Amino acid sequence: MPISPNQGSTAGGTTVTITGVNLAGATAVHFGSKTATITANTPTSVTVISPSGTGVVNVTVTTGGGTSNPLSFYYIGPPFKFSISSTSGATAGGNTVTIQGTGLSTATAVNFGANTATPTVINDGQLSVVVPAGTAAGPVSVSVTTAGGTNNGLTYTYVDAPTAVSVSPTSGPTSGGTLVTLTGTNLTTTQSVLVGGTPAPFSVDSDTQVVFTTPPGTAGAVDVTVVTTGGSATLTGGFTYVAGPGI
Repeated sequence: MPISPNQGSTAGGTTVTITGVNLAGATAVHFGSKTATITANTPTSVTVISPSGTGVVNVTVTTGGGTSNPLSFYYIGPPFKFSISSTSGATAGGNTVTIQGTGLSTATAVNFGANTATPTVINDGQLSVVVPAGTAAGPVSVSVTTAGGTNNGLTYTYVDAPTAVSVSPTSGPTSGGTLVTLTGTNLTTTQSVLVGGTPAPFSVDSDTQVVFTTPPGTAGAVDVTVVTTGGSATLTGGFTYVAGPGI
């Protein structure tokens, strides 16, 4: 006589189907000492809503003909989360984060706000998940759903991709050292500025302005790229290195 699923939340409320023979007219289904609510019954199956409980309990079906052999049902406590490897990322999603906690082995879903992703369970204390696209920039709650229930408590912040509109000045010596202001949008979380592919020292003045110092370069136009938590933006040929005079 199979039981499906054979595990559920300690709070109860799991829909469980028991299959077998001679089950018509079931008068009671017991989970240990507690009685479940019968919602459907045929000669070959009984569907019930599990009561609350803990540990492993025997499940039996009682009909006019007697009581069945017992089946095991495993109660699982709600998950607990205590860390997430990255607390922010692009609104477009796509980055993988790791969540650590306890009771995660039966995780079936991770919600980032209203958006759901299917996790990869590593072990009972760890899972990884690809962050789904966000509805808009800003913080959302993160919840993990397992056979034991759902637990909130973590926050993830979606960040819009940056734009790079202009730089000033647009040229400087190949020796580097030119102080340049980059203007754009969504620059608060800037992680790096690349001038011709070379990292440049920078500071964030505001969400629309980053100041950087050009590294040494080769004469000619080079791309300027700003990388933020939300993504990257590039000004193609945005800065021109000018060779010094020689005699």
